[in-house]
Amino acid sequence: MNILVAISRVPDTTTKIIVGSDGKSIDTNNVKFILNPYDEFALEEALRIKEKNGGTVTAITVGNELNAETLRNALAMGADNAVLIKTTNEFDSYFVAKNIAEYAAKTNPDIIFLGKQSIDFDSLQVPSYLAEFLNLPLVTIVTQIEINENEVIAER
Repeated sequence: MNILVAISRVPDTTTKIIVGSDGKSIDTNNVKFILNPYDEFALEEALRIKEKNGGTVTAITVGNELNAETLRNALAMGADNAVLIKTTNEFDSYFVAKNIAEYAAKTNPDIIFLGKQSIDFDSLQVPSYLAEFLNLPLVTIVTQIEINENEVIAER
């Protein structure tokens, strides 16, 4: 089973956030960044499914070179592959989903996992965009999943 897991780099929830000088972004000095906790749950579930059914888990993220640390954490957790779609531009949920969709269209994963939402932007838009771009069904906020042969049972 080929499993793709989208992950993101977010400020640690214990970090004191200061608004940047532009009034729109955060001042990243002295900010610790972590793997988004909801994405970590998705990655853990993907790894459990891999353990049960075999296959590979690929973690993917969109961003700059600082995201490499987040991908290393995913590899340390047990992901088989890590993909960084590099950009230095400002980006939004649409951009992230579009780039992940382009990668997924080339690699044809059996299932794609995403965390419930990112704790920084908190928009829950990437899963819907991604499903639309790939013309795939979508189940959000899944609390339990079971995969048997060609059947997926998701509880929300």
